[in-house]
Amino acid sequence: MTLGGLVRERALGLRVVAGHDLLDRPVGWVHVSELDDPTPFLEGGELLLTTGLRVDADTDFPTFVARLVTRGIAGLGFGTGLGHDTVPSPLVKAADEAGLPLLDVPRRTPFIAISKAVSAAVAADAYATVTATNAAQRELTTAALSGPERVVRRLSRLLEGWVLLLERSGAVLAAAPAAATNRVTALSAELDRLGRGVASAGFTLGEDHVAVHVLGNRSVLVAGRAAPLDRVGQQVLAAAASVLTLTIARAGDLDTARRRLRGAVLRLLVAGHRDLAADLLPLPDEPVVVQVFTGQAEHRARGLELLEGREVFCAELDDQLVVVTSGETAEAVTGLRGGVSGPVGYRDFDHAHRQAVQAAESAHAGGLVRFGDVVGAGMLGLLRPEAAHAYALSLLAPVIEHDRNGRGDLIVSLTEWLRRHGQWDPAAARLGVHRHTLRNRIGRIAELTGRDLDSPGTRAEFWFALQLLDDPADRPGDMPETRP
Repeated sequence: MTLGGLVRERALGLRVVAGHDLLDRPVGWVHVSELDDPTPFLEGGELLLTTGLRVDADTDFPTFVARLVTRGIAGLGFGTGLGHDTVPSPLVKAADEAGLPLLDVPRRTPFIAISKAVSAAVAADAYATVTATNAAQRELTTAALSGPERVVRRLSRLLEGWVLLLERSGAVLAAAPAAATNRVTALSAELDRLGRGVASAGFTLGEDHVAVHVLGNRSVLVAGRAAPLDRVGQQVLAAAASVLTLTIARAGDLDTARRRLRGAVLRLLVAGHRDLAADLLPLPDEPVVVQVFTGQAEHRARGLELLEGREVFCAELDDQLVVVTSGETAEAVTGLRGGVSGPVGYRDFDHAHRQAVQAAESAHAGGLVRFGDVVGAGMLGLLRPEAAHAYALSLLAPVIEHDRNGRGDLIVSLTEWLRRHGQWDPAAARLGVHRHTLRNRIGRIAELTGRDLDSPGTRAEFWFALQLLDDPADRPGDMPETRP
């Protein structure tokens, strides 16, 4: 109910004497008072009624009106026909100057009739609000059965505005209409200013009035439109926030359950129980390729989210991310070592899994190695690059240091001698030195390392170490490549 609505009630017979252009003000309640200062008993938004029993020629109307305006009342109704035949002109003047709507209430209209009219309008408005909110909640709840995207689209229609469902990082989860995503960049600064303890907020963005609801720790619901949200709109938005919070939480619980189920199926496959695993979840057709990714948990989690969007079987097994496909469809995953087995039937699944693990151990972070390539590289391909390289440097460190500080001929001599299978004359001839000189150099290497180079095992160990010095910075002087 507004002041204009009351004036249009012919049965009340109200007449506007001031503030004719302010009749769109809503009336929250009606209060009757004859006090010189009734403001302590007002909350704002009321239509104040008075008969002016205490009004006389000495009344300070500007001060009286200023108090009412400051309190924020909707308007003032002055009862005539009792103490005053007409509304006092000084009061009309003060009301006009202060912008306070002033109504003439004739004697035939009891104040209780105005109170009843406002009360009935408030009750009807409250009922309409509840009805509209309940209807919107039913629509939103039904939409939630189809997922968050459907809720966002329905909310956009109900509010007649745009809606975004965002991660706290700013990533868009859903948008309605699709063009609403264009506002994300402009919204980012405002969303960053929201503290972690804030549940809701409002601000303007260009010509739009924007309302924000934080949904748990990960998501944010943002709605905007040209006009501010009314009471129904605010309640509908709050209902949508509640529905989405539950929907997202349910989706998270379902995702967790699905991942656990896939993990259990993977363990059955490794244990050789293919038929039982197939009863629980559909599996790729044979032959299959097993891919294993290893690395930090946060990288595995991102890799799992990436792979779950593809038509592959993927699951976590301890500290591994395992993918099973009917062909090699997965790519390298940032931050993870990837290994790929050869194609096998489910009977040999455990063997394929071990192949993929072995290949992953030979990969660099962010790389993908096939087991066939590891086998083709011989025994060196079975070693973890970083660990093997570190071991080679540790074994040859005294020799490398000697060459850097001396003539730089020990590593070259050791390489050529081992390449000639420990034969002194061919190695010395190749190096262009006397065989006794070569013997002295090999003896010096034995002293520096404390290893017996007459032992075949020690020779093999040194040969492998030389193959692993791939970085030119590790080789002193003009040391040649050691790989045949």
